[in-house]
Amino acid sequence: MKKIKVILEMIKFEHTVFALPFAFLGAVLGSMSVQGTWPTIMEWIFITLAMVGARSAAMTLNRVIDANIDKKNPRTADRAIPAGEVSIAQSLLFIGGSFALLFIAAFSLNTLTVLMLPLFVFLLTFYSYTKRFTWLCHVFLGVTIAMAPVGGWIGATGQFSVELLFLFLTVAFWTAGFDVIYATQDAEYDRRVKLHSIPARFGIEKALRISKGFHLISFASLLLLSLLSPLGWLFFIGVMIVGAIMVYEHSLVKPNDLTKVGVAFFQMNGIISITMLVFAIGDLLL
Repeated sequence: MKKIKVILEMIKFEHTVFALPFAFLGAVLGSMSVQGTWPTIMEWIFITLAMVGARSAAMTLNRVIDANIDKKNPRTADRAIPAGEVSIAQSLLFIGGSFALLFIAAFSLNTLTVLMLPLFVFLLTFYSYTKRFTWLCHVFLGVTIAMAPVGGWIGATGQFSVELLFLFLTVAFWTAGFDVIYATQDAEYDRRVKLHSIPARFGIEKALRISKGFHLISFASLLLLSLLSPLGWLFFIGVMIVGAIMVYEHSLVKPNDLTKVGVAFFQMNGIISITMLVFAIGDLLL
């Protein structure tokens, strides 16, 4: 139990609450757009379990795959695996249990969710390797995180829809944008050890401009989603609030001052995900 507690701290398990809203948003919008009904209680439960399993497996895999990199980086050397608080074997056991939870939840939903499992598992595993060969690693992470609303949508409906594409793009480029901001902390280290990232490739100033570009794409996709989906004026207000938070997030980080990266990364992004879900559900209730 002590080791499990260490692993949960290592993967910041409490931050699952920031990722869950996107899975729930996909489930709610999908169910209301396609079927005109709310997701069932069992769909809520299994989508939650699938999301917890997927995120736990992905984050622990990332720590295992990057163990040697983290050990040499002063910023990450005190993480659980490099510090010897938990072993690779124990982490792999936890990963196996997390994937089992994902599989059980997927098989409890519908056929399309099961058919999508190989893609989900591939992305959850592959994205951790991308910074070894491409500075587009942030986009790969965005695509991986954007599988949350996709999973929620197909988990509740068993089918795809046009609106899902814009929800996918919203989350993918939102994630890529804030990951670029987070990566500015390791720009010099990444260059030194030949890891790839947008800050390491283009410098911090250009990287922050690219991050703004990603977030503009995300905001535009969210606007299109609000027009195509059965959502109305209340969700549109939520979209404007999300756009304002994105602007504020970028005001916190400057090329010569990265001291507020943590606030921009964790607090602002948690607020964005919850805002989108709350305003969507509120709009649909109205």
